[in-house]
Amino acid sequence: MSYVNSKKTAGYLAVDYIKNNMIVGLGTGSTVFFFLEKLIEKVHNGLQIHAVASSTETLELAKKGGIPLLDINQVKQVDITVDGADQIDPKGNMIKGGGGALFREKMVATLSKDVLIIVDESKVVKSLGKGILPVEILPFAILGIINRIHALGFEGKIRSKKEDPSQFFITDNGNYIFDISLHKNLSDPQDTHQKLIEIPGVCETGLFINIAKQAIIGYENGTSKTLL
Repeated sequence: MSYVNSKKTAGYLAVDYIKNNMIVGLGTGSTVFFFLEKLIEKVHNGLQIHAVASSTETLELAKKGGIPLLDINQVKQVDITVDGADQIDPKGNMIKGGGGALFREKMVATLSKDVLIIVDESKVVKSLGKGILPVEILPFAILGIINRIHALGFEGKIRSKKEDPSQFFITDNGNYIFDISLHKNLSDPQDTHQKLIEIPGVCETGLFINIAKQAIIGYENGTSKTLL
């Protein structure tokens, strides 16, 4: 199931949180696409904001839609960031990075006073795990980095490009994504993040702990509920 109605419900509702004169952080992903669609409409109807983007993909969509954009290097703080998640638990802890923008997404989110997460119903889990945990790693000494990830008991593979599986996917930062395969739930996501991030060459993990301030969950029947 694609959960298009769920994503649209959550994405459209998120626009109600955006007020005049805000600096808005724009996340990445299929649910954020619907948020952008509605936000572009509101900007055309007079909403006055500036935005910073978490990925080249989002930047191009926002630019094409006429959303006024700022260079992230000129921004000290963001008022609110709206982003999606691959998994979110009842405490708001998340796994992100399915789109490969996890490093920049985390940077923008941690610069924000408020972080609103928008997800379809399939992304809500009781505990994080049992899936893919993306980790952004440097191309330098890649085999050594992966060997140290393996030493922690994790298996996985470097992400390939969808359009050409013979080539590695390259992030907007020029790095690789190592997709860890989690076969069970994580008993301590913060500890897992800490062990991975301490490996030299690991730039960031897809574990977003204590970052979300609130969340909107969209359902296929057009209803929604808030989390946190």
